[in-house]
Amino acid sequence: MRYDAEKWMALRTRMVAGIFIVFFACAVSRAFYLQVVKRDYLLKLADRQHQKIVPLTPVRGTIYDANGAALAVSVEMDSCFAQPRSLEAPADAAARLAPLLGMTKEAVLKKFQGNRNFVWLQRRMTPDDAKKIRDLNIEGIGFVKETKRFYPNSEVAAHVIGFTGVDPDGLEGVELKYDSTILGGTGYLVTERDALGREIALKGTVVQNGSEGHNLTLTLDKNIQYITEKELAKAVVGSGAKGGTAIVMDPRTGKVLAMANYPTFNLNSHGSYSPQVWRNRAVADSFEPGSTFKVLLIASALEEKTIRPGDSFNCEGGSYSIGGRTIHDTHKYGRLSIADILKYSSNIGAAKIGARLGPSRLYSYLRNFGIGERTGIDLPGEASGSLRPWSQWYGVDLATISFGQGVTASAIQLTSAVSAIANGGVLMRPYVVEKITDNDGNLVKSFEPQQRRQVVSAETAKIVTRMMEGVAAEGGTGTNAAVDGYLVAGKTGTAQKVDPVTHSYSLNKRTASFIGFVPANHPRLTIMVVVDEPKTSPYGGVVAAPAFSSIALQSLCYLKVPPDEVVRSKPKPLEVKNHAPATEESDEVASEGAIVDGGNGVVMPNFRGKSMRQVLKTMEEEGLNVRLLGSGRAVEQNPLPGRRIGPADQVWVRFVPSA
Repeated sequence: MRYDAEKWMALRTRMVAGIFIVFFACAVSRAFYLQVVKRDYLLKLADRQHQKIVPLTPVRGTIYDANGAALAVSVEMDSCFAQPRSLEAPADAAARLAPLLGMTKEAVLKKFQGNRNFVWLQRRMTPDDAKKIRDLNIEGIGFVKETKRFYPNSEVAAHVIGFTGVDPDGLEGVELKYDSTILGGTGYLVTERDALGREIALKGTVVQNGSEGHNLTLTLDKNIQYITEKELAKAVVGSGAKGGTAIVMDPRTGKVLAMANYPTFNLNSHGSYSPQVWRNRAVADSFEPGSTFKVLLIASALEEKTIRPGDSFNCEGGSYSIGGRTIHDTHKYGRLSIADILKYSSNIGAAKIGARLGPSRLYSYLRNFGIGERTGIDLPGEASGSLRPWSQWYGVDLATISFGQGVTASAIQLTSAVSAIANGGVLMRPYVVEKITDNDGNLVKSFEPQQRRQVVSAETAKIVTRMMEGVAAEGGTGTNAAVDGYLVAGKTGTAQKVDPVTHSYSLNKRTASFIGFVPANHPRLTIMVVVDEPKTSPYGGVVAAPAFSSIALQSLCYLKVPPDEVVRSKPKPLEVKNHAPATEESDEVASEGAIVDGGNGVVMPNFRGKSMRQVLKTMEEEGLNVRLLGSGRAVEQNPLPGRRIGPADQVWVRFVPSA
């Protein structure tokens, strides 16, 4: 029995020892697994449990103009934070900080309350404000470097550059379009937590993982941009207009050298302006182009050989019925050559050219010129405009579209289309970003000119260019666009606007424009100027053409483009006088929007140049009910003189103050 007891005791001892060995082996294995195999994972997990990550503002790359001038930069500034648990006297600290932060004592004190030991007080402070807070020497108040977007030229190229938010994500312009390219990697502020997850003092604070974004170089030239903005503002303010747009493009490449809108805004305080002012109307808005469309019409008809340069058309003495409607030219033209139809802006001539070309071919060419589709410019919010399929054209539509009514296009579309005439019939894709570089100046990506398609032949483009030269020559509707020393090829436009309420053409709201290129023999610049709802004069040749001339002359001199071999002086400026009879430019007004139903009523008298008293006397004698707009001398009327007033006609006379 004693032997059995000893044997049993030895067995139990070995069993216990075996169990201890197994547990020891498991413990060693587990320790090896945790300390070796899972070491990195557990360290990261511990960091997350004992650290708080506070993201900092990423550093955005710089935006330069074509010559390397900075248009948008990121400026390093101090951001102020508080560690509430480190504050010895929170109420006293709040009272001292409040006036420097522009806050009430109660608002600052509220930030100090709660379980957090990290709170932002103010981000991206001015150096003076940061120094004043530092001078208070309050324990528990700290600073970290962040960046803020700054625009050195304030308003220059505001609509193209765009701006950023607090994040700072891009919100408009190239800041938005190239946001992922410009935006750098986010930096982080790392703070410590205790075992219960509460934030403790920031003695081990570090900033890590920040990286700068790439830089953009634009095609814009800051000097040409400034010239364009200055002259556009002068045209808009001088005419009492609602607003305006101007574009300068290199027709050979599609590079946008300037793009301006008025009114504009200060990029450094964009929040002080209405979002409507931020809108880049050169790209995002479309309008009925009016007579500028005749350039595309004639180029299309010449290319299809439905007309020849020597052809002429009977302009019917200023009145032409088609599809139950009547088209008017204010001046009573007889036969006009193709060049004179463009020079004098005859609607009737344009309608007859359109009829010969036909709807399907006209539609096809307009699409090839880029009308009704986006140009692909690298800016956000581009409008496509509107061009209905030719199968949906009815009645008078072919005629009206031939001279730019019933179709809409954006300023960038029209500039690109006319640039195709300037560069031998090739439609280019417009663009505003030339290259992307990294922080060391190394090229990341470059953008080259892109040909979209050949719209018309070089020969056709040359013929149309010669015809466009007549517009700015003596007797043309665009003599105010002439440039001393250079030959200009261009076209005026004056289009009635559609009233958004009545959905019919407004009686007194117009869009006046001029588009052209210079020098005509070897084009360097295509320039478009659009003035929205001018009050002094509705005519493109009076309101927009002078701005074209000023932009062209200053830009050509800046670019050191030599004058033509035969120095050309400007023709006599075109003026619209209140007491004068209709001029060629006023002919154009009839050519955009004066399509009215026929009638058998009273004949409309000629009120042009008459005073309001004289008009009222005639109204009484003839028994007319006429709406009078403005004051001074009569400069415009509807219906046109000599036509019968129909029951559906809107009868009005517009006056402007005498000079």
